[in-house]
Amino acid sequence: MRADAARNLEAVLTTGARMLAADPGASIASIAAEAGVDRSTVYRRFASREDLLAAIYDARLTAIEQAITDARLREAPVAVALHRYVENIITVNRTWPVDLGRMLADDTVHSRRDAAVQEVDTFLERAVDEGLLRTGLPEGWASVLLPQLVHLVSRQRPELGPGQAADIVVNTFLHGLGVS
Repeated sequence: MRADAARNLEAVLTTGARMLAADPGASIASIAAEAGVDRSTVYRRFASREDLLAAIYDARLTAIEQAITDARLREAPVAVALHRYVENIITVNRTWPVDLGRMLADDTVHSRRDAAVQEVDTFLERAVDEGLLRTGLPEGWASVLLPQLVHLVSRQRPELGPGQAADIVVNTFLHGLGVS
């Protein structure tokens, strides 16, 4: 793919993700205009709105998978991996703000999402085993809480860079809000 075509595709996908997160009824024409490309450019690449949506969800999943890989959840020290993972996912959430829930009926999307969740769950078990997270919490609590904190800071604190936002999430996740 030519460099300008790759840039146009990236612009269409990221703009589409942002606009569809804000308004699920956003038209291809409005996405194209906001992305700075002609509507025919979008239709040459995507035969339908569903094809565009599928490409956006695929791009989000790919970004999540890359964020997990880059965090080195299996080999980096747990505290370092946790911060890297959170920082990476904040960036993913801000770049690709669409909710994967709409595409979970697709078996491929569902299995890729499940594999990503399993990788993080395995990491969180490692965090417990290595003493970074305490034992005795309700089963799955860390797996539910961490993505909620990441989602919250991704949306509610856009003025913070991903590193600063990750600092807040990791500190809250590890130490809570109480004084100790």
